[in-house]
Formats: sequence, C-alpha cells, structure tokens
Amino acid sequence: MLTCSLTLISCRYHYISMSPSERQIVVGICSMMKKSKSKPMTQILERLCKFDYIDVVIFPEEVILDEPVENWPLCDCLISFHSKGFPLDKAVEYAKLRNPLLINDLNMQYFIQDRREVYRILQEEGIDLPRYAVLNRDPNNPEECNLVEGEDHVEVNGEVFPKPFVEKPVCAEDHNVYIYYPTSAGGGSQRLFRKIGSRSSVYSPESSVRKTGSYIYEEFMPTDGTDVKVYTVGPDYAHAEARKSPALDGKVERDSEGKEIRYPVMLTAMEKLVARKVCLAFKQTVCGFDLLRANGHSFVCDVNGFSFVKNSMKYYDDCAKVLGNMVMRELAPQFHIPWSIPMEAEDIPIVPTTSGTMMELRCVIAIIRHGDRTPKQKMKMEVRHPLFFELFEKYGGYKSGKLKLKKPKQLQEVLDIARLLLVELGQHNDCEIEEKKSKLEQLKTVLEMYGHFSGINRKVQLTYLPNGQLKASSEEEDSQKEGPSLLLVLKWGGELTPAGRVQAEELGRAFRCMYPGGQGDYAGFPGCGLLRLHSTYRHDLKIYASDEGRVQMTAAAFAKGLLALEGELTPILVQMVKSANMNGLLDSDSDSLTDCQQKVKARLHEIMQKNQSFTQEDYQKLAPTGSPSLVNSMDLIENPVKTCDKVHALIQSLTSQIRKRLEDPKSADLQLYHSETLELMLQRWSKLERDFRMKSGRYDISKIPDIYDCIKYDTQHNASLGLEDTLELFRLSRALADIVIPQEYGISKAEKLDIAQAYCVPLLKKIQLDLQRTHEDEAVNKLHPLYSRGVMSPGRHVRTRLYFTSESHVHSLLSIFRYGGLLDEEKDQQWKQAMDYLSAVTELNYMTQIVIMLYEDNNKDPSSEERFHVELHFSPGVKGCEDEENVPLGFGFRPASSENQDKQPNQGSLEDLSQDQPDQAIPISEPITIQRRCPMIRNRKTGSMEVPYGCSLHVLQSADHVVILKCQLFASSLRSGLFSASVLGVSSSAPNLRDYVRTHHHHHRKPPLSPGSLPCQIGFEGCSMVPSIYPLETLHNSLSLKQVDEFLNSVCESNVSSPTNNMMMTRVSRNKLLTGKSLVLNSPLPLHLPRVPEPMSKINFSPHLPRAGEVKKNCNCKWPR
Repeated sequence: MLTCSLTLISCRYHYISMSPSERQIVVGICSMMKKSKSKPMTQILERLCKFDYIDVVIFPEEVILDEPVENWPLCDCLISFHSKGFPLDKAVEYAKLRNPLLINDLNMQYFIQDRREVYRILQEEGIDLPRYAVLNRDPNNPEECNLVEGEDHVEVNGEVFPKPFVEKPVCAEDHNVYIYYPTSAGGGSQRLFRKIGSRSSVYSPESSVRKTGSYIYEEFMPTDGTDVKVYTVGPDYAHAEARKSPALDGKVERDSEGKEIRYPVMLTAMEKLVARKVCLAFKQTVCGFDLLRANGHSFVCDVNGFSFVKNSMKYYDDCAKVLGNMVMRELAPQFHIPWSIPMEAEDIPIVPTTSGTMMELRCVIAIIRHGDRTPKQKMKMEVRHPLFFELFEKYGGYKSGKLKLKKPKQLQEVLDIARLLLVELGQHNDCEIEEKKSKLEQLKTVLEMYGHFSGINRKVQLTYLPNGQLKASSEEEDSQKEGPSLLLVLKWGGELTPAGRVQAEELGRAFRCMYPGGQGDYAGFPGCGLLRLHSTYRHDLKIYASDEGRVQMTAAAFAKGLLALEGELTPILVQMVKSANMNGLLDSDSDSLTDCQQKVKARLHEIMQKNQSFTQEDYQKLAPTGSPSLVNSMDLIENPVKTCDKVHALIQSLTSQIRKRLEDPKSADLQLYHSETLELMLQRWSKLERDFRMKSGRYDISKIPDIYDCIKYDTQHNASLGLEDTLELFRLSRALADIVIPQEYGISKAEKLDIAQAYCVPLLKKIQLDLQRTHEDEAVNKLHPLYSRGVMSPGRHVRTRLYFTSESHVHSLLSIFRYGGLLDEEKDQQWKQAMDYLSAVTELNYMTQIVIMLYEDNNKDPSSEERFHVELHFSPGVKGCEDEENVPLGFGFRPASSENQDKQPNQGSLEDLSQDQPDQAIPISEPITIQRRCPMIRNRKTGSMEVPYGCSLHVLQSADHVVILKCQLFASSLRSGLFSASVLGVSSSAPNLRDYVRTHHHHHRKPPLSPGSLPCQIGFEGCSMVPSIYPLETLHNSLSLKQVDEFLNSVCESNVSSPTNNMMMTRVSRNKLLTGKSLVLNSPLPLHLPRVPEPMSKINFSPHLPRAGEVKKNCNCKWPR
C-alpha cells in the first residue's frame, strides 16, 4: 500500500472532519488490486502524492466487489477503469452518487470493450482505419451469416478480403486474433494471443476461418515487423513506443531482465492529431492505442483505454505532473486552494536578444561532424581474375564503371574469391593468378575480422580500368600488364568508438540548453524548454546523417542525449535518423575530386616536396590568406622533406617497439582500446611505414592525414603502452596535417570557395529552405488550433534540423561562410574578430559544430528586415592533445552586444578541465535535499533503467524508503559546458562524464606515462578517455534573415555558373592524389539531381517534462507555484 494512501475508515473520517480551509483534494483509485498495485501505478501515485493539497486513497478490492457504493471511500477525483472482473456498473453508480471529477469517463468504457463500437467512433472522428467489415453471427444460428469463403479470400457482406487478412473477435477482451496467409506463401494462419512467457503467437497450418462467433475482418497492413503503441495523458501529451510485431514470429523480444523490448519513436504531425482525437473522442485522459504504419500512412487498429507505459521513469514523472496539474486546475478553485499553473507564461520560447528586446526562437540548424573513430584504413590492389569481373557484372558495375559492395552477402562473395585464389596459389605456384599473394592475404584477413559482417565497418569498391592501371605508389608492381583490369579498394576501420558515442550523447544533452528554458517553473532550468516543446507537439525535428556508419551512430547517440531517450542506439537510429544520401546532401564521393581540387593537390604536393627551408615565396604560395594556424605550422616544419624524414624515422621506431612488445610473452594477449590487438596495431603502422616513402624516395603527402589520424588515436586511447617518442611524432605529424588537410580544400580564397561549392551547394539550398519554411504556413508541421486547449501558441513551432556529416562538408561549409562574402570584415568589427578566431583554429576535430539560430520579433512589421534575426555560432569540436596556451580564444556564446572589440577574450571559456574539483559521490541510501533550482539531473542507473537528464523528480526505491535524487547546480563547471562561459543572460550548465567514466572506463585507467610519451589533455571531468568539447563561440549575432537568404542565393547561383561546377562535371579519380600521375578519367556523371521533396516531419512524441508540480509539505522545499 502506498505510504500516502489512507485506509478506508481513516480516509472517510479525515475527509469529513477537515474544515474547508484545511481540505485536501482526495484522488480515489478504483480498480482491481492487480492494476492499482502494479509497478507503473505505484510509481505514478508516489509522485502524485508529492503535490501539495493532494491525497491519494486506493479503494480495497474487497470493498469494490462486496460493499455497496454508499460505503465506498469518498473522493473528489476518481481514477477508475475496467479490467477483467471489475464491476463497471457499480463504478458508474458511484460516479452518479458522488459526482467526482472523472479522469477517464466510465460510460465510454463500455464502448471500448466492443471492437465494433471502437471502429465506429474512430470512423466518425475521421481517423484512418484498415479497410474492414463486421460479421455478426447469431449465437443460436451461426450458419446464417453473410460470409463466403474461398481458397485465398473471404467475402463479408459483399466486401472481398484477399489473403493475407486479419480476423478479430468483436469482444475487445478476446485477444485471439488470427492472420490468414495465401497459398502462394504456404497458407495457414498465425494465431495471436495475450503474451504467455516468451510467446505471443503461434503458426497453425489451418487456413479456414472460424465458423462460430462474431468477428471483424480487415485488410492486413504490411508494417515491416513493428507495431507502435501510443499512450496519451490528456490531449496535450503522449508517449510512443515501437515493439516487434507479435505477428512476425510470435517470439517476444525481452531484455536481460525479462522485460519486453520497446523503444520510443517519433510521431508525425498527423499522428499527433490522431492521438489528440482518440483521447478526446473516447473521453479517456489516460489512454493507450495501437498504430500501424504502412504504405506511408498510419492506421489505428485498436484502442485499449486506460494504459500506462512500463519501465520508464521519465514517463512516470511526466504522467504524475500532468495528472496532478489537471486535478489542481479543475478542483483548486472550488476548494479555495491557492494554485496557479504558469502555463501561458512558459509556452512560447522567448529569449532576450543582444539588443535587449525579446524574440521568439523559431529555428535551429546545426551541421555536426561525427564523433571519435578508429583510424580509417585502405588497401588498393589491381585484380584481373575472371571471378572479380563476374562479381562486377553481377551487381551492375558496368553501368557506371564503379561498384560499392557493403552488404554482408556481397562481402562474403569477395571473401570467398580471395580464399579460393589463395588456395590455388598454395597448390600451384605457377598458376595464372596475377593478384599479389600478400594483397589477397590482407583482403582475406580484413574481411574475416570480427567473425561476422554485421554493421557497416568494411566495404569494397571496384573501379573498371579499360587499359589497366598506371602504377603510382610503392604498393604497386613495377611492371604494367595490358588489357582491362579492376581497381579493388578495400576500406575498413573508421568506426565510432565508445568515446565517440559518449561525446555525441553528452553534446546532445548539453545542446538542449540552447533552447530557452521558459519562464515560471522553468526559469533557470536549461534544457527543459526543448522537452516542453516536445511534450506539446511544437518541436519540428529532423535528423539527417550521411550513409557512413560512424556518422549515423553519432546522430543516434546525439538524439538519445538531446531527447532524453533510453535504450540502445540501433532502434533510435532506425526510427529517428534519416539517411541523407540524396543529391549529395551530406555524402560526397571521397574517391573523386574536382579538377580544381586535383590542381590544388598537385601544387600542394610540389611545395611539400622541396628539400629546403620554406622561403617567403613558399609562404605566399602555401598560405596566401595569411592564416596564423598555417603560418605557425610552416614555421615549425621549416624544411618539409627533412620533417617527413623525421616522421618516417619515428614511425620506424614505433613499429620496432611494437614488434618487441609482440615478442614479449607478457604482451601476447594484451587488449588495446576498442578490442584492437598489438598485431592489428602493427599492421596499421607497418602499412603507413611502407606507403609514406615511395620507391622513388619521395614522400606520398596524401598519407600525412592517415599518420596524424593514427598517432592521435594511439596517444588518446593507447597511451598505457608507454611507447617512446609519441609526443614528437604527434607534434610533427600534426604540424604537417595542419597544412595538408585544410589546404586540400583550396589554397587561395577563390579555390577554397570553388571546392566548397562543389561539396556544399545541395546542403546550402536545404539550409535556405529550412530558414524560409520556418516563417511560412505549413499546416503539416503545426498543431491544429481546435485541439489546443492549454497551449497558448499551438500554431507556433520551433524547427530543428540537424545534419551529421564528415570532415569534408564541415570544412567546405565553413569556407562558404568565410570567403563567400556574407559580411565585409573591414566594415564589421564583430565579423573581423570572428574571422581572426577561425584563422587561428588549427583543426576541425570530431564533433565540430556550425550552428545557425533564427529568432522572430513579433513586435516588428512582418515585412521589416528586423522581424527575423539570425545568429551564427561555431565550435571546433573535441579538445585535442595539445598545449592549452596555443588554443585560440573566442568571444563567448551570444555576447551582450556586437561591440566587443575592446573586450578581453574570456580565459575561462577554454580552461583546462583538469582544474575542476572532483564531484563527491552521493550515496543513494540517504534522502537528498531537494534544491529549488535544478539545471540537470545526474545520469544514474536504476536497475537497467537510465534516469535521463531533466528537471522532474526522479524517485528511486532504496532500502525501506523512497529516495528523491535531485540534480546539483553546475555553476562551478561552466567551463565544461556547451557554451563559452562568457555568455551573458544565458544559463550555462553542462553535463559531465565523471560518473560515466567511473562506472564504464575504470579498466582503461592509465598508468604514469613513460618519458617521451604524450601527456594527453584531460577530458570530460578529468577523464582522458573522453576528451571534452570546446564551447560554442558566436561568430555573429546580428544578421537579418534577408541578409542570410541573399547570401545563400548568391553562393548557389555562382556555383551554377562556374565552369568548374557545371551540371556535368568531369571528376578525376582520387588515385592520382598528390603523386602527380594521372589515371583513367571516369565518364562524366551528373553532379546535381532534382531536389527530393522533404518528407513529412518526424517529431519526437516521447514523454518530455511537463511543468514542475507541487511537492508535499514534508519535503524540504517546494517547486515554485
């Protein structure tokens, strides 16, 4: 029994004896004991008891069943619902007698028990249903019915239903639903039933329909194996979850604790209206129903009435708050209880602008690089065996001259060929197999890694070469064969690491703080404003990602943090992240270069091959923009060839050290980060050692990014090996990479802009469309005003578009803003400061962000340029392993005005997090004082349930009493936040990973570093495993929408007219790279395709924090009223 509930006798006495000024509002729970004492009900009622002026009483089951309603407890509000054995008639009689506020209407519960009535009401409300017909049978004469059964169809009342079709009993309590299959698929039927253990259905060979009873026959909807369960709490709030369809194979998917696996999903705007309609039509505040998503539409197939979400602490918090506020809103005035809900005050996301006026946030657009990954690796070989040509033809390679193989079946075929050829080579050394044995062995080894092909972590590319390949690197043979061949490129690695997932998820959590927290109860609670928008259907969110696995998993992890989701990343990825490989939006052919980029790389190769110190002329050639980051790197390098000599020698030293470790028996089973072995690490570095210095003695400059990539990864994740001279290798390779990587995207401003346009124009057009659509009327993305009770601005929404991509798009987009002519830095001091800051940034690291925010001033004339206000922000991403004194300093996030030229850079914005005081562990066996202001809630585990960040109460059972975990104010940790600490007027609070690291990475704790190894920068809250992320810096905060729109127009139009970027651009194979030797030209391919219309918005409908409610008087403090 709940601690706050009263016994029957004491409740009645307590209720009657109170004076009006002392009266509590009594909420009665009238249901069968199995339901009233279930875990969801218990969790929600415990939270409901925290409201001032609310008491809860549970009606004992024996009283409900045996006592007349006159003897039932008195209550002001009744939560009552039907289940097996419940006397609904008596509940209706009690409601007539006492006239309490009904949370769920009782008379409508009769209709919910009959599927015919449910379908009738749904149809009257205009809600989409599967096509259906009702077969009513007279129990006394079942043969007389309007049913004609054929081999592969039934005809009901003249309506024909070909198999597969569904047969449902008209009684909603009967869960024996059958699905009949056509003979072409094997016939038979799937018989669904209420879950028993791990089964929810079973296949039967019986193909004939049932001959007794009344049924609904309906069209089978192809849902790809998932059902969506929607749970409303009033018309303004709902939670949606997907589960494996019981019709699939009947096996219930359960987690390690035996609970059915479900995961939150996003609902479209139309589905949200359906949820609202269902809730109101059936007069059930708490109501569950089932959605089928098929053929681009959503159909309601069942309404269950009173239903709670299971195993979601977030939902329990939110449900209790919605119900509590609803009860207080309806009953507090009658009892003269001082209560007000600051609903209107917090509804519109209003924020102060830099000019001091108040504006509404309308749109957030972010372009984000993926998180920390394993080193990307690549192996090239020329193949001529007929088996490879057969494979190339089988998958349509001759249509374009190129073929990408990613699917498990395709990779298995390549592996089979490699194995076969190696067997033949082993048996006959003189056989006619031209493929190099060492290359085939490497192909076989890589494809056999992990023991399976799940996930996108390897791919094979084949390119047709009509006249064979011109040898261009140390990898290739000296002689050239005649005739056509295929260039096989094997790519592996580049997977998102555990650290990358943590970075993305934490950034997602912190990203919420960019959305205003609102007023009233939400004042000072960063992050809650975004969740409030979700819970009232006014956040139009879409997440796009390129087709690379690491990018997609980064997007999923970010979404998990942003939306306070629970569970694994895979279902989040499937439901919430759109693949954007359309029209080059976020993907680019990394193996193809524009003519301009090819020329740039050739010049870069020429300059970097000079065995002499850089001259003034070299500085002019290589760094014409005068970028400090480039100039500093050139100063450090001095002589590029000698620096490359040093780098090559250091790599040789490194491989030698690794070989010695392999000879040591103690290191035989040593596991490195992310399950890598010493053998695999040696393969990585040995390949770079071979490929960096070509047989000609010249250096392949294209390998510099790979070398830096590998040493950065090992110093970050494998420092425990204590390898010598890693610091020097890191320092030199970083200096070389700081030149090569950014300059590959253009040396002069004109080249940078030209190359950037080749990459970015589709994305720029999409951004322009996002900004324009925000202030245009789009009914599909807005809430219908007729269904907007309690929401001050149902027609208003915040549009969020998140684009996750790779380094090339981030470099290119930044070049567009820097060199495209957005502003004149000679005339705009803030823009000049921003350009100076960007010039000093050496690297666009993992999780680099470019953020555009659009605000609307409703007090200005709609045609005025001052109506819409645009801000541009930037972060260079994850903090690298570098000296802090070399880090460029920005001017903060949303500084108070644009006149900041005299302001000193904020030293605190980029401080070393190692100076933070460690958190004290909070024992959860003792009650914790509830603080009034709580920016975020610590990420703690409750069994298998994660308690997400938020502002609601999180109640955990501990020992014999309830413990309320409250968040702590992170005022002392501004430095670790998403934003620079120089922010004025915006709360800066950031989650940290100290707790996460203690529980997840204790086995990665590093011993003291050996001399010469790199002391890597302390990361998130003192953990070097997960580096922290630089705060956002504002580049400009007083742009007009017209200004930005005209800028984007001019950039996109100039791209169309550019001879380098015409519609049929000839692309040159990247194989040429920096070696200066040309390969075969590919056929001209269209660069731009017709724009794909943006599909209906995917907006998260997961439970997201309604307003804070009252707390019981016995707590240490209260939420503000």
